[in-house]
Amino acid sequence: MRAVALFKYLPIEHPESLVDVELPAPTPGPRDLRVQVKAIAVNPVDVKQRAPKDKVETSPRVLGWDVAGVVESVGAEVKRFKVGDEVFYAGSIVRPGCASELHLVDERIVGKKPGTLSFAQAAALPLTSLTAWELLFERLEVARDASDVLLVVGAAGGVGSILVQLARRRTALTIVGTASRPQTVQWVKDLGAHHVIDHGLPLATQLKALFPNGARYAVGLTQTDRHFVDLAELMAPEGKLGLIDDPKQPLDVMLLKRKSVSLHWELMFTRSLYETKSLEQQGRILDEVSALVDQGVLRTTLNEDLGPITAATLKRAHALIETGHARGKLVLSGF
Repeated sequence: MRAVALFKYLPIEHPESLVDVELPAPTPGPRDLRVQVKAIAVNPVDVKQRAPKDKVETSPRVLGWDVAGVVESVGAEVKRFKVGDEVFYAGSIVRPGCASELHLVDERIVGKKPGTLSFAQAAALPLTSLTAWELLFERLEVARDASDVLLVVGAAGGVGSILVQLARRRTALTIVGTASRPQTVQWVKDLGAHHVIDHGLPLATQLKALFPNGARYAVGLTQTDRHFVDLAELMAPEGKLGLIDDPKQPLDVMLLKRKSVSLHWELMFTRSLYETKSLEQQGRILDEVSALVDQGVLRTTLNEDLGPITAATLKRAHALIETGHARGKLVLSGF
């Protein structure tokens, strides 16, 4: 089967950073689906995994954690899906990635693809939908009738684009998103944010000008080390702060103590990484996201379909992610 892989961890502009390869078709385990990949999306985690380091793989390593495709075969113990079903999912970070014609995934973390979306549109959703859903409803435990203030730092990105929609349509929160360019400001407003502030300027001053009592909830989706002091200042007493990125410097969590603000990390891969008792919850979340899309409640966050799944196209996607100015999701479709 055709795939895109790496052997060395190199800058994306290097000719060998990602290469086209031929690999054997994988054999499904008992709970596995073997999926014919129709489209994949690219996320910051792909860039982090590929980042330059002094390591060489002895066999091709395939990256990628966002898929829409068709079930091609199933393992002996599969219960939820059958051959021919259209599915979408984010996969597991400890298994081979999805930039290949065929891909294996545990059925418990798979959802039914939205029927109203193309494969490219659907591929933009799984990883970010799971991250946003888990962060909002499981880590921060936001109630559906919550009417407090929510700040979303990095609201125009992949996760932010879904989280703003979920918060606007599934809660009574007042949403303040951050963006810094006219096109991303408009994007965030169109997704449902009530207010947009500039994350290029001090956040606390801007947020408190709108809401002097601060934000009951805040999520830091990018550059948390840069914004953490401001986040601690703008949080309301007994607030909840959720984070997903990888700060380059240690965070001074003592800044949260005076207000009894709680800190919550979210990693979408935790359930599949440790095969937790709640593993099947990811399949249920994706099924609910699929239903919400088909009902017109949520919309895809696809920004651009870059073309077929090849090393050249995937390099372009990685380079765009590395700029830090991505809006919505980048997708590759077909081989």
